[in-house]
Amino acid sequence: MEVCILMGSPKKKGNTAAILKPFIEELEDYNANVEVIWLYDCKIEPCTACKTCQKKFSEFGCYHEDDVQKIFKKILMCDLLVFATPIYSWYCTSPMKSLLDRLVYGMNKYYGDEKGPALWAGKSLALITTCGYKPEKGADIWENGIKRYCKHSQLKYIGMLVERDLGKPSFMDREKEEHSRQFAKQIYNILDNSTKVDNC
Repeated sequence: MEVCILMGSPKKKGNTAAILKPFIEELEDYNANVEVIWLYDCKIEPCTACKTCQKKFSEFGCYHEDDVQKIFKKILMCDLLVFATPIYSWYCTSPMKSLLDRLVYGMNKYYGDEKGPALWAGKSLALITTCGYKPEKGADIWENGIKRYCKHSQLKYIGMLVERDLGKPSFMDREKEEHSRQFAKQIYNILDNSTKVDNC
């Protein structure tokens, strides 16, 4: 299983990175090949809705020459796409939002003179999120936005792991680690069962 994690946190040792670590370890125990792309390390230009990408149905087609072209190829090769981000003002961080805008155009060829395909249709997507408020108030808008994003893009939304930062000296504890590992197991089982059904 190929897993592409788009990491939207600016902090290599922050809360989101901490909750992501056992998740990755658990997936690797199932022989998954996991790649983490740190978005703050990438050059991601904002989308200008120029629709250049809509002229090419078989490739990304964006006129920007930045790191999104490489990210696009990584996404096409993966079985599972994970958006990992802390919540900033009820949504994802700025480089992830810029990437989402670029991908919704470059991946979905819906906006030109002729309607084309969604190049990533059928891929599974999960969320890993940390926030300061209670999850039902801190991460609900983000999750609902991504559910709509997935429906529009023909992606399979398979769930979110969200953990709250209560401001204690140490964010991580055994309970959060177990939640992370269980989420990885849940996702693996969903994808494994889906593969078995597809092969029948």
